[in-house]
Amino acid sequence: MLYPNLMPKRRKITSTLDEALFAIKPCKLPPFEFVLDALSALAPRTRPMFGCLAVYVQDKIVLILRDKPRSLADNGVWLATTVEHHESLRREFPHMRSIKLLGKAVTGWQVLPADSPDFEESALRACELVLARDLRIGKVPGARQTKKPPRCSAKIPAETRK
Repeated sequence: MLYPNLMPKRRKITSTLDEALFAIKPCKLPPFEFVLDALSALAPRTRPMFGCLAVYVQDKIVLILRDKPRSLADNGVWLATTVEHHESLRREFPHMRSIKLLGKAVTGWQVLPADSPDFEESALRACELVLARDLRIGKVPGARQTKKPPRCSAKIPAETRK
């Protein structure tokens, strides 16, 4: 061996480094998992939305599940509905109200607050309405608009185009 100092030394990797590199982060459980269990017959899909969990049944968004440390008053089950259904839904859900985070006095989205005394009963009743395909709950999200490329306002002379 002519150049012994040029050979790199093998370093022993400590087990803590191995654990840090290959550690599997545990999955975060969805908030109010009992709601997803109650809707399981419809095979709901979920997607993250606004730091919460949106629940879709076929092409409709039906609920959002929110359990966050900020703005505790809006934690709970958000119902996708419209203003014209508020009165009839409020008869079934007396603690239902508009979501304060959205900043408007009345919104299409309504919340069944997690801190209400009948929260679980109300959430399960909302699931029953979704299972029964009640038209008061659920919205088909609008199509996302794609940005169109800007139109060139200057006309290119025909002799320069090829």
